[in-house]
Amino acid sequence: MSSPNTTVSGTSPPTRTTAPPAPAAAKTTAPPRPRKRPALRVPRSVRRAAGPVGLLAVWYLTSTTGVLPESVLASPVDVVQRAVDLTRTGELPQAIAASGRRAAIGFLIGAAVALALSLTAGLFRLGEDVIDASMGMFRAIPWVGLIPLFIVWFGIDETPKIALVALGVTYPLYFNVYGGIRSADAQLIEAGRMAGLGRLGLIRYVILPSALPGALVGLRYALSTAWLALVFAEQVNADAGIGYLMSNAQQYFQTDVIVLCLAVYAVLGLLCDFAVRLLSRRLLAWRASFEGEGT
Repeated sequence: MSSPNTTVSGTSPPTRTTAPPAPAAAKTTAPPRPRKRPALRVPRSVRRAAGPVGLLAVWYLTSTTGVLPESVLASPVDVVQRAVDLTRTGELPQAIAASGRRAAIGFLIGAAVALALSLTAGLFRLGEDVIDASMGMFRAIPWVGLIPLFIVWFGIDETPKIALVALGVTYPLYFNVYGGIRSADAQLIEAGRMAGLGRLGLIRYVILPSALPGALVGLRYALSTAWLALVFAEQVNADAGIGYLMSNAQQYFQTDVIVLCLAVYAVLGLLCDFAVRLLSRRLLAWRASFEGEGT
């Protein structure tokens, strides 16, 4: 009896055949992707100027084609020519100097009053109870409507004009500084107390830095309101200033002078706003803020 391990005679043992190795897959290289051209980025300064330049272009085209009659609104060429003439005679620089002096004095008075009231109301509960309700009540009164009352109180000299500018500056600066103080983080104040800061230390290192963004926003509003108040103030018994030029031009239907004075007000306000923006970047460099998305 043959064992299982014995092989039958005449037959050869089965041979194990191994499959031939599969050929290596050919390496396929993807076609190179076309390089994207960098998107054309327009500088922000150009984009900011696009709006005013576009308006000037529309104004010029409508004036030259006769769509906008000269009796309704003078062309920008006439306005520029009148600006050159008034600059040569010295009337425009003198008017800007007189208006700038009134705006500066009124702004300083209004800012001092607003800061004193906002710090008192923001830092002390008693000050809030006494001041804040009264400021909210007076804010509802249109300050332009106080011009006749100011004339009765202060006469027709420089005082009512400066007082109107100071009043227009006080409200936006007060409410923004007051709101900034009251929006200070309570946890930061508590951390300052645990670090050993006293009342003055908390005010200096915690509360006032927290109120600074709101104060700068109020400063922008206050400066724009100062020029707006000056437009109305200089319409009443003024003998110098940009408003005085506008009042005389209104009597003689000189639309080029009126537009020129409005443009001067706008440029002065824009310069003040630009100065506050630079100040904000310097003072708020420590504060990470959202600056918009996209290019």
